Amino acid sequence: MNVVTHPASLPSRGIAHLLPTMARGWRAARDRHACTQHKLHRLLAPHGAGMLAPVFDSLMTLFEAALGRAFAVGTVAALSSDERMLIDLLDGSRPQRACIDCPEGAAQALHCSICSTRIMLSMVG
Repeated sequence: MNVVTHPASLPSRGIAHLLPTMARGWRAARDRHACTQHKLHRLLAPHGAGMLAPVFDSLMTLFEAALGRAFAVGTVAALSSDERMLIDLLDGSRPQRACIDCPEGAAQALHCSICSTRIMLSMVG
């Protein structure tokens, strides 16, 4: 599919610009042992994309598993290196193998999640 093979086609407007907000909301919910999908849905629903909550929950969970540590969030003034890496992985500007050294199974699961997220973003973007 074009979206998977040409990640630069990831919508530059729309939901993609919410990635840091979604990542921070996910992290906050996870740290409180709250429902991450509920938090993501509340962030996405006003944009008509509430159905993407499970997509981003899966992406964040697999990204964190591949990192082998908790996802680090940034500040109001600056993105964290993890947030920047997630954006770069989704838009295809950084190859996964170049930035995350993880077991093959985690790498494959993350790759599939990135591809699925790109597809879903293209459908609502």
